[in-house]
Formats: sequence, structure tokens, C-alpha cells
Amino acid sequence: MHPSLKFVGHRPWALPAGPWVMAQNWEDLLFAHWPVPVDAMRLLVPGELMIDTFEGSAWIGIVAFRMSGVRLRGMPAVPGLSAFPELNVRTYVSARGKPGVWFFSLDAANRVAVEVARAWFHLPYFYARMYARPEAEGIVYSSRRIDRRGRGERLEAKYEPAGECFRALPGTLEHFLTERYCLYAQRPDGAILRSEIHHAAWELQKARARIEINTMVDGLGATVSGKPLLHFAKLQEVVVWTPQTMGLERS
Repeated sequence: MHPSLKFVGHRPWALPAGPWVMAQNWEDLLFAHWPVPVDAMRLLVPGELMIDTFEGSAWIGIVAFRMSGVRLRGMPAVPGLSAFPELNVRTYVSARGKPGVWFFSLDAANRVAVEVARAWFHLPYFYARMYARPEAEGIVYSSRRIDRRGRGERLEAKYEPAGECFRALPGTLEHFLTERYCLYAQRPDGAILRSEIHHAAWELQKARARIEINTMVDGLGATVSGKPLLHFAKLQEVVVWTPQTMGLERS
């Protein structure tokens, strides 16, 4: 049994009935979040999905981390393919009562992972030149998109934890932003997909970050401003299920 499946009581709905298909670890995560107008998000997200809000605002998140232990069910992790930096830009949506994540982009330093995720999960992955390494001042993180489908989007940052670990309580902003157990995507034919995921409840810490360059949202038609809300998480062990077609209609 995957280690994450020992802890299921925190989930907002039951585990999927079928077997998970992929396992992965997320390490040294920085969550950087900004509130944004709901109308701005509505223009960027398919109409079949409801924009989730907290106290009247939608949110854009930039999440930087390292992947490790990426493997298919029943298979070992393959050296050279199972560990790499990743970076995503996201907002928060719901469909049929299940709150999840909508990704505007995902960058990874692994060409194979990029193409597999695009074909299988229909997620907007891009290949990027990246590194994430621990140094005395914290995690030094660098990403520059070099995929021909991108526009050279960049993130340069240094970050570190800045407080004790805690679990977000239901009803709090931290819980709204992190405790989500599915992701949504859209096939080229317009159909909406949902992929279920599972992991233990997040062990979060407040974070400090110096974001030196951030052009990750420049091409979206939305803007972020002001100081972001920052959180850090050391490790999350995750399993993922095959995406399923939702059969939703536009609202």
C-alpha cells in the first residue's frame, strides 16, 4: 500500500473506486498566492467549471517544487526520468461539488514527463531549463521556459520556511488554497476531465521568499500585484488516478 493511503480521514470525499496509476513525491514546495478579481479568472477558465472564491476573491497560485519518485503503479522509479524540478501556475475551481485545481501552465525540466502529461492528462506542460537546490539562504530556484510552445516565461526566487509546521483548519484560507484532491483539464475537443489525487493532509509552514523575476502570469491576461501569501511544505507523497471525462455543459 502506498504510504499516503494510511491517512484518509481528512479527505472531503471517499477515495476513488479504481486503482491509482501513478505515484510521485513533491519536495521543498513554495506556495505563492495572490488574490485576483473573479471576473479576470472567469475569462480564463472554461465555463463548465465554477470559480472558487474565498471572501469574494479568486486566487492565482505559483507553486515551485521538486518532483521525485515519479513512477507508474507496479513499476520502479526510472533513474533520469523520476526526479526533476516543476513549477505550476494555477487557480481554484469546482465541478459537481468537488473543489480542485485548474492549471494555466506547468513547467518541468524533463521532456518525457512534459509530453506524457500533455498526451495522457491533457495538461498544459512546458519544457523548461530549471534547477532547485538548497543553499545557506534557503532553496534557490530558477526556471526559464524554453519550450517552443511558450514565451520564455521565467521565475527566479529564493525561499525558506519561517515558522512551525501546522495543518490548515477547514474554513481557513490556507485550507482553501491547499487541501484539494482533484485537478481539472480540458481535451482539445473541449471535454472537461477530472483526475483524482490523494495525499496526507498538508504540513505547512509560513515562508519567506525573495522573488527576483516572475513573468509566469504575463501571458494570461491577468495580473498579480503586492506581496504574495507564502507557505512552505517539506514533502508530500502523492498518488494519482486516470483522468475521467466529466460530461459537463457550459453554464
